[in-house]
Amino acid sequence: MTRIVAGESAVPRRKRAVEAALAIGLVLLIALGAVVASNISRDASAEAAPPSPTPAEELKLGYFGNLTHAPAMVGVKQGILARNLGTTRLSTETFNAGPAAIEALNAGAIDATYIGPNPAINSFVKSRGESVSVIAGAAAGGAQLVVKPEITSAADLRGKTLASPQLGGTQDVALRAWLSAQGYKTNVDGSGDVAINPTDNAQTLKLFQDGKLDGAWLPEPWASRLVLQAGAKVLVDEKDLWDGSLSGKAGEFPTTILIVNKKFAAEHPDTVKALLRGHAEAVAWLNNAPAAEKADVINSALQESAGAALPADVLARSLQNVIFTVDPLAGTYPKLLKDGVEAGTTKQADIAGLFDLRALNGVIGTGQRISAAGLGLD
Repeated sequence: MTRIVAGESAVPRRKRAVEAALAIGLVLLIALGAVVASNISRDASAEAAPPSPTPAEELKLGYFGNLTHAPAMVGVKQGILARNLGTTRLSTETFNAGPAAIEALNAGAIDATYIGPNPAINSFVKSRGESVSVIAGAAAGGAQLVVKPEITSAADLRGKTLASPQLGGTQDVALRAWLSAQGYKTNVDGSGDVAINPTDNAQTLKLFQDGKLDGAWLPEPWASRLVLQAGAKVLVDEKDLWDGSLSGKAGEFPTTILIVNKKFAAEHPDTVKALLRGHAEAVAWLNNAPAAEKADVINSALQESAGAALPADVLARSLQNVIFTVDPLAGTYPKLLKDGVEAGTTKQADIAGLFDLRALNGVIGTGQRISAAGLGLD
């Protein structure tokens, strides 16, 4: 039964009741929608947020069986790198020269590598800055042009055949740049006023001993091996070509650096930092270890990575020519790029962004700071 009050009909009252019920329902729907929207928003935010960087399960590291790569060899042999990497498994691969290591890095076969600066520059240029970052130096110095004893000056090189470790490698570019400064023309196909045959270092030693090469621009220990084991003489010590105006360190030029694949570094920054801790420790060990212990460890590492230890005189001469340092000497890179362009092994480009030394500077602390010379982050 509906009770009717004077002056009011039953229909409007029922209408107001329905309207009130509808209003309450609308409020509830809005509230429910807000809750659902909030949950959806949180879910979307969770999906949009990038995953937290985690240490890599494995770090694949490249290096050469050269004395200039001693930080890598010692770091591996002494367990320094593996210890600093912690739970990340370390695997290694050895190369003869830079371009081959760059190919492996770009193909994903390795994640980081010790290498000469020119192949790193070339990779950076070709990829428009997307491929690699230079994250530390490893060695400076330790490269020479050694020749037959009868060659006494640059004038004697016309028509001669010289070797370098690999086309586009750091010593190959240095040789071509020096010959150009002497007025000689060289071509990447081996023709020109002086023929340059990129050759495996071990094969270079044999060819020189057999009289089939007139000389070679080589890193240590190969320059010392040709001098002490094959009778070569030094025509050019590359340290004499660097006056320090670009790096602030006279006689120093980058021979070996440490680079990393940019994608790997972005995904595993903690692993890169751990690698750098081990690298810095290996460099410090090389600079502080007693001479006899250093020689034993290096020779043992060379036996494993290159297949043969060095005679004591070769090792001693080689070590005198090399400086182990975490500084990549970034100020020298514009000249290295220019030399590569003139040699025909790379293209002119802007190399700003080549360096990322932030993790290195974090590892070595505030006592010193390594500069990227305006070519990246430090």
